[in-house]
Amino acid sequence: MTERDGGLGPGLRVRGRGALDNASGRYEHTRRSTFDDGWDLPEEARLLRTEVRLETPRSALSWNRSPDLPFDRSVNPYRGCEHGCVYCFARPTHAWLGLSAGLDFETRLVARPGIGAVLAREIGRKSYRVGPVALGTNTDPYQPCEAQHRVMREVLEVLAAWNHPTAITTKGALIERDLDLLAPMAAQGLVRVGISVTTLDPDLSRSLEPRCPLPARRLEVIRRLSDAGVPVRVMVSPVIPGLTDPELEAILAAARSAGAVAASWIMLRLPLEVAPMMEAWLRAKQPGRADKVLARIRDVHGGRAYDPQWGKRMRGQGLWSDLIAQRFDKAIARLGLTVAQPPLRCDLFRPPEAPGDQMSLF
Repeated sequence: MTERDGGLGPGLRVRGRGALDNASGRYEHTRRSTFDDGWDLPEEARLLRTEVRLETPRSALSWNRSPDLPFDRSVNPYRGCEHGCVYCFARPTHAWLGLSAGLDFETRLVARPGIGAVLAREIGRKSYRVGPVALGTNTDPYQPCEAQHRVMREVLEVLAAWNHPTAITTKGALIERDLDLLAPMAAQGLVRVGISVTTLDPDLSRSLEPRCPLPARRLEVIRRLSDAGVPVRVMVSPVIPGLTDPELEAILAAARSAGAVAASWIMLRLPLEVAPMMEAWLRAKQPGRADKVLARIRDVHGGRAYDPQWGKRMRGQGLWSDLIAQRFDKAIARLGLTVAQPPLRCDLFRPPEAPGDQMSLF
């Protein structure tokens, strides 16, 4: 085994995961590896399962000043993501917990129950100035463990009660559960949803994004949200040059047919531990395309696996980036996806009525 095996023993069965290893996090002082100790004892086979531990949140809102982002605040109900997208730019955040960006990121999760009450306190302060809050910007709030822990539901109930403008990004079909909250919010201009579709190929999706709903199911989510009056933006994200970029127009057309009213795209981003992880996946799962894809990735990021500069990290630069941008612009113009969406309303924000409060006359 190499150092990148992350200490995965021969008795561990890994099924339905994106990462191929569990290499030590960048802040750890030791490196794990597996070796034959000479005892020649049979290993007991065990399946790698998802573990979720609970965290008592001290704060809910995360603030940013990035010029690349259209929001300045977000809420993260979970740390880590069971969807297991091998390309996920958020994987390196698990190193802050002393865990691996590899299999730990998708199997050792943190849920934050009670974050709704913390959020209510934060947005209820006299100093708070309302603005759209983004959900799903780091890890997916509708990943599978949400069905049990319902932390996203908790957050959404608070935002709905306060008439707070909200933007949600997800790949999860579980968002349909919350249409009872989302539809009334949408009717007031308080919510928009972005659904990420990376590919229409179910086999490629299952390998790239092993525990996400398949592409056809995500298109059905777009349809159901749209039918309920919730405006949906299809996010062709990330575009993997040399692998998924040929599908750009097809994804946009399929999403438009399902009811999407807006569209966006983001170039593949491979910060820190994600770059070697993506290369390992390409060489194992797409050996015939690996060299081409890796060369294209370097082309769009100035000769490197990733360029973190503001203004460049989301779209890349150079010939291939320009071509993708031109194709995207022509496709959305043809499909009618260029109509500007109205900003989310901030003027309706107010505390919910408490039991015993008198009704307002105005």
